[in-house]
Amino acid sequence: MSMVRKSLSSRVENVEEIEDKLSLLDLPELILECILEKLPPSSLCQMAGICHSLRERCVSDYFWERHMKKKWGGVIGQAAYREWKWHVASNMGVGSLKHGKQSGLWMKIFSLLWPFQGMKLKVGDGNDSCNHRSSLPVEAVMNWYLAIETGRFWFPAQVYNRENGHLGFLLSCYDAELSYDSRTNTFLARYPSHGRREARECGIPWERIRAPPVDISPHDLHISNCLNDLHPGNHIEIQWRRKKEFPYGWWYGVVGHLESCNNNENHCRCHNSDSVMIEFNHYTPGSRWRQTSINRKDHREEGNEADGFYGGIRKIESLNEISIWKRMWPSKVLD
Repeated sequence: MSMVRKSLSSRVENVEEIEDKLSLLDLPELILECILEKLPPSSLCQMAGICHSLRERCVSDYFWERHMKKKWGGVIGQAAYREWKWHVASNMGVGSLKHGKQSGLWMKIFSLLWPFQGMKLKVGDGNDSCNHRSSLPVEAVMNWYLAIETGRFWFPAQVYNRENGHLGFLLSCYDAELSYDSRTNTFLARYPSHGRREARECGIPWERIRAPPVDISPHDLHISNCLNDLHPGNHIEIQWRRKKEFPYGWWYGVVGHLESCNNNENHCRCHNSDSVMIEFNHYTPGSRWRQTSINRKDHREEGNEADGFYGGIRKIESLNEISIWKRMWPSKVLD
């Protein structure tokens, strides 16, 4: 019996010794990957500070692309991506972008992240074989995510606006440069100055921000490829600017019936006409801003200095986009 007890005791000690030596890195690669996938960005950053092996995994674009899409996918578009590439190339140097390393960048990123996350990076005592510092590639998705999260990177996007202006009730969307404020979970916007002092707006909530639906400069006319498909009842956005030197904004409207149609649904031939009636139903009936007509066959910028200039049209197919516009309508406006 004593021999059996000694054998069992020896086995238990061996198991405990093995368990003491087990670490996170001893897990199968697939299990470790599943664990890291479930970590939020702040925890991934903390995990990356433990050792070189975990750092190589935690800074992987594979994990950070998922976080980018989840948090920033609705506000980051192609224009923002180009701006980030230009920002990296101009501030870090083309050579740094090419070779993928920048001296001291790793610790700088953590120093920027600590204040708003309350994080502490465990550096080690210098004797740990895992305590190996390496620079983070400047083009890494993690770098981009943290640049936006900390507000260091101003990115181009569009801001929905609803206000009473000198033209009446305005329901529009304009291009701006945005910076994220993690303390309030809102955005700061810088609008083009148009020759005056730069306009700014702070405390903008997420629901008022979107990525530009078309990848063009706000000063360029959008080439409308939907004109032949427009029918009464379709939801659209149309470019509008006050003066020729101003950038375009986007106004929300619907395709209406021509006067000759008399809103006769059974005998409507509006879609066969060369003219398309655009209605802005958030304006009161009788307002000169309530309607405008554009040429379906040969549409270019149309308007004048008194009423402004109407540009390209994009047809809205997404019910979510339509609902966003409708949420901003005045409470008295009925569809």
